[in-house]
Amino acid sequence: MDRRTFLTTSAGFAAGAGMLSTAGAKLPIKKAVLLEMLPAKLSYTDRFQLARDSGFEETECPTTPDEHTAEEIKKAAEKTGLRIHSVMNMDHWEFPLSSADPAVVAKCVKGMETSLRNAQFWGADTVLLVPAVVNPQTSYRDAWTRSQQQIRKMIPLAQELQVIIAVEEVWNKFLLSPLEFARYVDDFKSPWVRAYFDVGNVVISGYPQDWIRTLSKRIVKLHIKDFKFDKRECARWTPLREGEINWPEVYKALAAIGYSGSATVELDGGDAAYLREVSHRFDLILSGA
Repeated sequence: MDRRTFLTTSAGFAAGAGMLSTAGAKLPIKKAVLLEMLPAKLSYTDRFQLARDSGFEETECPTTPDEHTAEEIKKAAEKTGLRIHSVMNMDHWEFPLSSADPAVVAKCVKGMETSLRNAQFWGADTVLLVPAVVNPQTSYRDAWTRSQQQIRKMIPLAQELQVIIAVEEVWNKFLLSPLEFARYVDDFKSPWVRAYFDVGNVVISGYPQDWIRTLSKRIVKLHIKDFKFDKRECARWTPLREGEINWPEVYKALAAIGYSGSATVELDGGDAAYLREVSHRFDLILSGA
């Protein structure tokens, strides 16, 4: 669904939103927005101010090798008060740690080192990492073993910089159950490796409230998006609160584990009106409505 369609369908939703009562107190979770959701035509300062004006407290930025750009982003965050809470590593899909090719792995490791240093420079406490990709060339067992081996090598730098490596479950045919995800994180026996849980990514095969309770204190960050199967059995992303996710149950699960960190909405980008609507729906989710 594109931005125009989203705003059109939102009109009726917004009209009735005022009649919705909250199911409980608002969760103590900080609302964040991806940098990529903010209009690229604006300066970083203007983008960050737009995020603040739309109701967001934090942002998640991509790996930024260029020092001048990294400095510009830092100054924009300081000027607007929009905290950078996390860095999304950018080299883990094309160059996965699970590859049998040392050159591919080296590319990912270098990207992670840059991401960790970006995070320390910006004051973020976490780097998101897709740990492995299972494909015809890489077995599940090899993906597990190879990725853990490389992540263990990164832990000393993460500890030195005081930045957590947060592994995320995505559509990479890996970490396909909450029990497995929990075991993968626990294997490291380190506070510097935790879980970045994407609420929308598990709807295709499970229930996010179940994953949340199982992962519990392992969760250090959240990604927020919605997901739906249509009548033709095709899957698609939807505006928040219009998909398959039972958000009141997600609310209960997050309250049950006492989660109080950051949650980053991960949707298509848009203008000020679109971002305000996304922020409003986000507020309803965090209030259990």
